[in-house]
Amino acid sequence: GPFQPQVPVDVPLWLAINLRQRQKCRIITPEWLDVDKLKDKKAEEIESNLFTKPLHPHYMEISNIILGNSRDIQNADEVRTLVKDIWDIRAAKLRKSVNKMINHDAGDGQLLAHVEISNITTLEINTMRKFFTASLDHLHNLRNHAEICLRDLDKQS
Repeated sequence: GPFQPQVPVDVPLWLAINLRQRQKCRIITPEWLDVDKLKDKKAEEIESNLFTKPLHPHYMEISNIILGNSRDIQNADEVRTLVKDIWDIRAAKLRKSVNKMINHDAGDGQLLAHVEISNITTLEINTMRKFFTASLDHLHNLRNHAEICLRDLDKQS
């Protein structure tokens, strides 16, 4: 503060939500939360096999907070649906990437030594963390067991 009436001001999201809940302001949505931009982003995600740069590093969290606390958003239901569609497309890509890594598919029959996934948000990583780490543990145990079995077979030969 001090704030001037009818003058847009950039403030932290927590403050904007607090003021909005007390009906002291109106929230102007970020540019990337526009229906046309979301439709373009959805089409881009569908067309690309790789992860495209996200709308915002915290697009899911911010959109949920704004949509849940502001009645000022035009086409809020369509915005909510588009954000969820983008999330679902990206989650499917992430599952596919993890599945490909677990199946050792480098495309040429070789085992994968590493995997690089870029343009992924922190929330997307955290949603897969438990499954991913458990899968890697199982994969490590299976590889160790396979190596032991191969050594035992070599000793018997």
